[in-house]
Amino acid sequence: MQQNSSVIIREYLPTDKDAVMNLIKLNTPDFFAREEADELSSYLDKEIELYYVLLVEGEVVGCGGINFAEDKTIGKISWDMIHPSFQHQSLGTRLLKYRIDVLESVSGVKKITVRTSQVAYKFYEKQGFVLNDIKKNYWAEGFDLYSMEYKGI
Repeated sequence: MQQNSSVIIREYLPTDKDAVMNLIKLNTPDFFAREEADELSSYLDKEIELYYVLLVEGEVVGCGGINFAEDKTIGKISWDMIHPSFQHQSLGTRLLKYRIDVLESVSGVKKITVRTSQVAYKFYEKQGFVLNDIKKNYWAEGFDLYSMEYKGI
C-alpha cells in the first residue's frame, strides 16, 4: 500500500467493483467504447492477477491492473482509469509508477507492456513507454490499439 496525505493505493477488493464500474462509465466515450464495460466486468470477476484502486479521501477515484504473459516474463499494465474530476492531478502517473515499481520487483519480469488507444498513448509515452504497433479499430470502431513497451525514463 502506498500512502501520501489523503491518497492511498491498495489492492482491489470485490467490494470495489461498483466504484470501478462507475469509473469506466464516467470515462465512456472519451477513453473507452461502450462495449468495453462488459469486458471490464468480466475481467474483474475472472481475470484479475493484480489490480489496484487509488483512493482520495477514502473514495475510489482511480484503478489499474497488472497481468502477466509468457511465464511471467512480461508484465502487462491493464485497465487504467481515473475519475474525470481527478484527471490532470498526477494521480494516473502515481498509479502507473506504483505498478511499474511492483513489476520491477518481480523476479523474472523482463519486459513491461501496455495496450492502449490513441486517446491515451501520449500519457504512456511521457512515462517512458515506446510505441511498437498500431491496429485500427481494434477495441471498437474509432478506438485503435496502440501497443507500447516500457523503456524507462
